[in-house]
Amino acid sequence: MADNQQPLIETIFEPKTCTWQYIVADPETKDTVIIDSVLDYDSTTNTISTGSADNLLSIIESKGYNVVAILETHAHADHLTASRYLQQKLIRNGKSRPDICIGKRIESVQHTFARKYGIDEAEYIGVFDKLLDDDEVLPLGKLSIRVIHLPGHTPDHVGYMIGSNVFVGDSIFLSDVGSARCDFPGGDAKALFSSMMKLLALPPDVRLYTGHDYPPGDGRTEPQPFATVAEQKARNKHVHDGVTEEQFVTWRRQRDETLAEPKLIHQSLQFNIRAGQLPKSNEHGHRFMHVPLKVPEGAWNWGIAPQG
Repeated sequence: MADNQQPLIETIFEPKTCTWQYIVADPETKDTVIIDSVLDYDSTTNTISTGSADNLLSIIESKGYNVVAILETHAHADHLTASRYLQQKLIRNGKSRPDICIGKRIESVQHTFARKYGIDEAEYIGVFDKLLDDDEVLPLGKLSIRVIHLPGHTPDHVGYMIGSNVFVGDSIFLSDVGSARCDFPGGDAKALFSSMMKLLALPPDVRLYTGHDYPPGDGRTEPQPFATVAEQKARNKHVHDGVTEEQFVTWRRQRDETLAEPKLIHQSLQFNIRAGQLPKSNEHGHRFMHVPLKVPEGAWNWGIAPQG
């Protein structure tokens, strides 16, 4: 059940990746968590910067908040997390060290993508401070945070219920956007439908705060952070009342076959399975991330001689 007392919620939209970031605080103690932060990345210059993260820190400082944890809903494939930067910046500013937390199934995701990108175990094993169990309860001052496993978009995906609010990441989008893709490794349209039904079984006034918003231009031009359960059940274009699992799964799978991969998928996954730590530098001080090269069949005829 949701706590009677409600948290203070700061909603911060990052427009380049269309990501909602959240600062959630106990109004009495000012203990605070940050959910799904963004580290800025310029793909034309391969440069990271910290404007979005510094904005979060500025809000936290101005409100007198005490950050006790930095929460991730999943290993994002469309933006880089600012979690490690935020943690280290808070420590340097004389604050206590907040844990970086994520659902316990992140380990399978880490192994999957570490193999794909050739990342050594030393760079990703143990990088998260706390791996969260299903239904685990974390303290937030005099409030509590309940961890809800919400697989489908990714297998490690979790949501965080604080009072009568659930921070759902990419497990459900606003009603005119619908749902997230399920074609990443470990993704599952049936599991996503089940997760969405779990959320829609909550009391009708519970607010579902989403991880992204993509205003479609059909009368709503500004991004919105949440919709209530009642609103989602009535109007979500993919899972409104009456939609069956079979209908959803068929449509979702067909839709996913047409989607291009996210622009920052390779950079994001390599960075995020490290919990926001920078890749190790080589002897020249350079840091690298791997980007797969797509080579047309028969490319060696261009002058690239076969080996052996």
